[in-house]
Order: sequence, then structure tokens, then C-alpha cells
Amino acid sequence: MKFTILPFLFFCFSSVAVFAQNNYSIKGFTGDSVGNVKLPNTTVVILNAKDSILRKFTRSTENGLFAVNSLGKGKFILLLSYPGYADYVEPFSLDSTKMTHDFGHINMRLKARILQDVIIKGTAVAIKVKGDTTEFNAAAYKIQPNSKVEDLLKQLPGIQVDKDGKITAQGQTVNKVLVDGEEFFGDDPTLVTKNIRGDMVDKVQLYDKKSDQAAFTGIDDGVKTKTINIKLKNDKKNGMFGKTEDGGGTNGIYQSQLLFNAFKAKQKFSVYGMMGNNGKIGLGWEDNQKYGSSENVQFGDAGEIYITGSNGDDLDSFNGQYNGQGLPVARTGGLHYDSKWNNDKESINTNYKIGSINIDGTSDNLTQNNQPGSVFHSSSDQNFHNYMFRQKLSTVYQVKLDTTSNLKISVDGTQKHSTTKSDYVASELRNDTLVNKSTRDLTNTVDQGAFNASAFYTKKFKKTGRTLSFNVTEAYSQNKAKGYLKSEIDFYTPQKQIDSALTQITDQYKTNDLKSSALNTNLTYTEPFSKTFAIVLNYGVGIDNSSADRKTFNHSSPGNYNVLVDSLSSNYKLNQFSNQGGAIFNYKKGKTIINFGTRVVDVKFHQIDEYTDVPLDRNFVNWAPQASYQYRFSQQKSFRVSYNGNTTQPTLDQIQPLRSNVDPLNIILGNPNLKPSFTNRFDINYNSYKVLTSQYIFLYGNYSFTTNPIVSNINTDPTSGKSTSQAFNLSDKKNSNFFLNANFDRKVEGPDFNAGFGLNTNGNIYYNLANEELNMTKGYTFNPRLNISKYKEKKFDFYLAAGPTYNINESSLHPEINGNGWGFKADNGFNIFLPGKFQIGSDNSYEYTAKTASFNSDFSRFLVNAYIIKKFLKSENLKLEIWGNDLLNQNSGFNRSSSNGLITQNSYTTIKRYFMFTIGYDFTKMGGGAPKK
Repeated sequence: MKFTILPFLFFCFSSVAVFAQNNYSIKGFTGDSVGNVKLPNTTVVILNAKDSILRKFTRSTENGLFAVNSLGKGKFILLLSYPGYADYVEPFSLDSTKMTHDFGHINMRLKARILQDVIIKGTAVAIKVKGDTTEFNAAAYKIQPNSKVEDLLKQLPGIQVDKDGKITAQGQTVNKVLVDGEEFFGDDPTLVTKNIRGDMVDKVQLYDKKSDQAAFTGIDDGVKTKTINIKLKNDKKNGMFGKTEDGGGTNGIYQSQLLFNAFKAKQKFSVYGMMGNNGKIGLGWEDNQKYGSSENVQFGDAGEIYITGSNGDDLDSFNGQYNGQGLPVARTGGLHYDSKWNNDKESINTNYKIGSINIDGTSDNLTQNNQPGSVFHSSSDQNFHNYMFRQKLSTVYQVKLDTTSNLKISVDGTQKHSTTKSDYVASELRNDTLVNKSTRDLTNTVDQGAFNASAFYTKKFKKTGRTLSFNVTEAYSQNKAKGYLKSEIDFYTPQKQIDSALTQITDQYKTNDLKSSALNTNLTYTEPFSKTFAIVLNYGVGIDNSSADRKTFNHSSPGNYNVLVDSLSSNYKLNQFSNQGGAIFNYKKGKTIINFGTRVVDVKFHQIDEYTDVPLDRNFVNWAPQASYQYRFSQQKSFRVSYNGNTTQPTLDQIQPLRSNVDPLNIILGNPNLKPSFTNRFDINYNSYKVLTSQYIFLYGNYSFTTNPIVSNINTDPTSGKSTSQAFNLSDKKNSNFFLNANFDRKVEGPDFNAGFGLNTNGNIYYNLANEELNMTKGYTFNPRLNISKYKEKKFDFYLAAGPTYNINESSLHPEINGNGWGFKADNGFNIFLPGKFQIGSDNSYEYTAKTASFNSDFSRFLVNAYIIKKFLKSENLKLEIWGNDLLNQNSGFNRSSSNGLITQNSYTTIKRYFMFTIGYDFTKMGGGAPKK
């Protein structure tokens, strides 16, 4: 009998529970008391009070009545919304003592009538999380009149813009800023952020830009670039705008710039020119990755082959970038044009840039070289002069061939000419005993050229999800360099006397001719098995031919360099042929996306030493597995975790059997027997935004480890201090890296300011051999930060971000002599708007680094910049500004790092105190209304 009564009791209990659940409800009436207006179809939303997740949704009847049943017990928020009226928000609770909540008659208020006693202001939703894209609504953020996109970005949670305009989002550098999804002057984000007015922006989208292949198929292939897309308001796409600015100051400081933009319907035309020596304008060139014959060859997730590397010469080289070291003089200009026509079936995007940069400065290095049983300390003082001229033209043409197929053609070409001159004075001690002193002069002239072209064809079939695409790319680069190496090294006896018999004098002329040509193809087919499950198949062929002809000459008579040094010369070719194929599966249903698969690449190496005519042929099979899981809790919350495996080929610089003596105390040898290494990478990403509290939580982290890593084998002579290094594969250890960036931001009611907390930490573990003994180098950085900000339109605004730092830099050979230590960083700024259209403000930063076991001095720097602005005209677009840079005159370059058993401290010259007066004019003439199609 007991077995038959149990189901009955269970049924009764369940019925009671369901009845109780259904018995919790709310009701009410919506209307406008002014004029006794009923509001039918009012949106009625019930949210969980804890996390703002949607619980129930309905609309009011024609009479304005609403009722929601089956809510259950708990704390909730009622949200009412009606077009033209301010949103109504009221928290409420349901429990056993109050199972029904009657809101009675709720009076909605027209936005036009709202004063200070409104229930809640009708404000725009600030953030939406759409899958991997975080979208910021510009209308929810207030900026001052005539502000630029840069000023808007500074208010967005998770995004930082430094004093030079460099953008960091979610802990990663933003390398691309698009306008309405299109390239705008190519690779310089600051031309968007400092050029376009902030009040023209409708939305700011932050996401990892996928490859063309992934964007087309909708299936992630692992190729991503941190990107910001600026979506303009419709009524800001017709008209002209720009600015002109000119200024000069003490110490010969100056800057001038002219920016003009004309937007008309589907066309955008922009031109700019700027020059200055204050380190703030004309510095944004990010195309150095286009070059290289010292290639790092990696197979991309869509089948393409990526080739990156250095400038490819064994003399001092200059990549054209300014990183704060030295005193720069920059001149640059450019043109941009993009247009759509033929009912948006065809489009073109063209950019041209030309410019030069000149940098003079000094750099002082202190280095600790950990060796078994001893420690070498070296100091090096450098004077340098770097110059580069460059120009680049790029064009992208896209056409819709028919309703199902598209073609995209991209072409770009770059030309560079650079000269460098560096003078070094150095000394080295072993266990506090002097072992050598040296002087070294290097001069170098480099001419570089690069050409890249690609065609990408896509086809969608009648069956949804079935697609075909074909991509072909060609990349060619050439690098010609010539220069002189002159050095003198004196070696010391234990009695601190110069051993003249060992004195080494070098006077040589060097030439390099480096070439690279890579052709890659990739055919991709997607087939859906169902509405939720699909497969991507791809096959591609890659041909990469590169060569490095390096020669070193001694002189037969003064100024006549014609004696070839065989041991320092080599003409080497590396030809690679690859076949790659893969299959990636994709599952997408509801809130879940799962992606997994692998690619396999067969690579054939054909290496030829032209001097010895000895070939070396090798084959490798590379695997590239991948997997990802994404879950979207709601429109405002998502989670993603992924894994990618990738093979890294040895570079030509590492393979070429050549002895490089560009630094005679540190000789580098090539290793033609190097094998590929394999890296496993794990990523995690979490986004959450609560509308009612403006609370934003972001978490991004990654961890990677490399098997069979290519590391350095460094042998140092204990008597002379001379080192010889060669790359080799370390089979029994793994190099590793990690990164974590977490942010929590929310609006604080009452005082009405934004507050947040962030944590940025990264680290690595690298191995090398030091005199045949294994050495592990650790480098970790931890930096938690608190931040607060407040904005009051046309009154004031301020921000403050500060937190401690802790750095770990140590070697396993001598862990007691390390670079571990505390520090502190802070940034703050403010603006105050005064009567008479005056404005005062300041932009400050503080940095402190404590002394360590390796370096017995600490470092502190407090940079104070201030300005006074007077604005004219009704629109306040004419301004005079007095700017004071580094008022306390404390700007000194400084950093510490660790690598390959070396712990290094670097200090360098940089721009210090100056005062500058500028006059600027912003002009805007918009046509109004949406652009015509």
C-alpha cells in the first residue's frame, strides 16, 4: 500500500507547490493623469532585483490594465516603458505574507514635462553585450562641447587612453579603429580618435575583429584583432568638419596640424597634415609588421601563412616607431577616400600616407647576467640618431557579383628609407672585478619595400549555411642595408691592468640583401548538417621563398673595404612548400555556441647555403587544433572559453649558419637544424552589464605554454666576459605566459559618480642555457587599481586611477639577486569650466619603483601637465590655449625587465618641461537629416 500512496502524495505536494508558485502575482494600471490619458500596450517588464535578469514580460490592455502571474517568491523590479514617456522603475517583494502586489494607478510622465521630481529619468541603455561585441551607447555618456572621440572613449568602462593617444581595451592594445565598419587612414587609430568629433558618434563597438573567412562563414577560426568601430549618427554623415591648430613654445617646441573631412551620403573624403616635435602628433605608424626577411612563419586559422619578423639586418635598425625614448621630430600627411555606389553593390576604400620621423637621444643600460657561480654586471651608455622616410598606398575594392556572391580585392604597397647612427661606451664586471671596457660605433642605411595583394571570393548557396569561399594572397618584401661597424675592446687582467695582447679592434663594412615572397591559397566549404550543426572544410597551398645575402668586409687600406670575411658572410635561401587541410565543426543552439576541429599542415623545408652549395631538406607535420565554448546568459551577459594550438617555425635569422658580430662582445650563431615549436593557448572571457545600476563586469585572461621551445644557449667566457649565443630546441621544458585583466565599474547614486576596481597581471617563464646549465627566468607583474570619475556638464569633470604594483624578475641561477620589488602608479586629471568661457585643467601621473636586490636605487616620477583655455564664438570652437608640460621637470625615461637570464634597467632621455601657446579652430557644417541612398 505504501508504494501506491507515494505517487499520490507526491502529486498532491507538487500540485500545492505549483499552486503556490502560481499564486504570486502583481497588477496595476498605467496612464497619464494629465488629460486622463490611458496608455495601452505599455511594456511591462519584471526583473530579478539581484542580477537584473528578465523574469516576465507582458503589455497592458487597451484600458492600461496589466497583470503578471506565476512569479514566485523573491525581490523584483518593475520596469514600465512607453514611447515618449520616461521609464518607470519600482522595486517590490513577494513572499508568504504578501502574495499579490497591487501597484494601483501608475502615472507615467512625458519626457517633455519631466522636472527634478521625476520618478526616474528616461536615460539610454549605456552598454549592450552582443555575443563577443560590447556596444556602448554614446548618448548615455556626456562629453564637453567640441570634444573628440578620444574624450568619449576615456569615459567608457574597460577602455583607457594614455596621454599619447594609445588605446587599451580590456587589457589589450587596440590596433584598429574603424568608422562605420570601414578602414579610416588604415593603421593609425589616433587619426580617428583625435579627428572625429565626439558628438557625431552614435555607438562605439568593441570587439575582436575576425578574419574575412570567419566573418563570412560565421564560424570562429581563432584569428582576432582588438578593434573599435565608431558608428556615426545618420545626421552626421552629410557635411564638412575638421580642425586647424598651430602652436609654439619654449625650448623650440612646436606643433601644427590641419584636418579636413567631407562626408556626403555614401562618400567620405579626408585629408590631414601635421608636424611637431613635442611627441604628441604624427607618430602613429603601425605598419612595421609588413616587413621582414627574418621571418617568423605561422599558419593562420583560416589556412593563410603569416610572416612576421624584424627589419632583417644584423646592424642597428630602426622601425620608425617612437616609444618615448629620445626627442622626436615628426612630419606626416595623408588622404582617405571611401565610397559606395550601384545600390551599395560596389565600394572602394583608399588610403595614402607619407611622412618622416627623426629621433635623437641617449640611453643608459644596466644589465645583470646570471651565470653558474658568478654574476656579470655591465653598463652601456648610448647616443643615437634615427631617421626614417616612409609612404604607403592601400586600396580595398568590394563588389557584389550577384545576390549570392561577393569579391574583395586588397592591394597595398609601402616604401621606407632609414638611417641610424649609434655610439656606445660600455664596461663589464665579473663579481665586482672589471673584465672589459669597450667603445662601438654603428651606422646603417636601409631601403625597404613591400607589396601585398589578396583576392577573396565568397558564394552562398540556396541551402542556408552552405557556402564556398576562395582566398589567394601574395606578399613580397625586400630589404637592402649597408653600414659600418667600428669598435675597440680592452680586456683587463685580475690586477685591473689592460692586457694589450688581447685588445680587439674591429673596422668593417657590412651589406645585407634580404628578400621574401609568399603565395598562399585557401579554399573553404561550409555544410550545415542541421539548423544547429555545421562543418567547415578547407584546403590550401603555400609557397614561401626567402633569401638572406649578408656580407662583411675588412679594409685592405684605409677606406677601401674589399676583403670578404668568410666567417661573417653567408648567402642563404629557405624555400617552403606547404599543403594544409582541416575540418572545424560548429554547434549553435539557443544561447550556446560550441566550436571544435583541427588543421594539419605538411611543410617541406629546402635550405641552401649558396657558399657551400650544400642543401638541407626537411619535412614537418604541424597540427593546429582548436575548440571554443560560448554561452550567452542574456543580452547583457556572456561567457566564452577557447583553446588554440599553433606551430611556430624557426626564423631565417635563427636558421642561417652565420656568425653575427654586430656586438663583438655578444656573438650570435645560426642553427640550421632548428625544429618548429608548438604553443597551446587557453582564453577566457566574461562580460556582464546591469542596466538599472550601470554595473559593468569584465574578465579576460589567457594562459599559454610552448613545447619544444626555441631558446638561447649562451656561453660566456669567465675571463673576458665575451658571450656566444645560439638558438636550439629545449625538449624537456616549456616556456609559458599568462595574462589577466579584470574590471568592475558601476555608477554610485547620491554623490552621482562612477567608481570601479581593476586588476591587470601578466607573467612569463622562459628557459635558456647559461654555460650549459639550465636557467629559468621569471617575470611577473601585478597591478590592482581603483578608479573614480565624475562629470558635470559645463561645470567640471575629473578622474583618478591608482594602485600598487609588484614585479618579480629573477633567475634560478641566482634567485637571491633578483629584481623583485614594489611600486605604485597613479593617473588623474580634471577640467573646471569658469565664467567667460575660460577653462583650466590638469593631466597628471605618478610612478614609483622601489630598489631591489639587483638595483640598489629607487625611482620616482611625478608628471604634472596643466593648461588654461579661453574659448570664443557662440559655438566655442575657437580657442587659445597655454599648455605647461612636466611642470616639475621630472620626466625621465625608466623601465626594468628580465629575459634569457638577464635582468635589465634602462633609463633614457625624453621630452621634459616646456610651455606652449596654441590657437585652434574647429569647424563643422553638417547638412542634417539622414543621408540619401
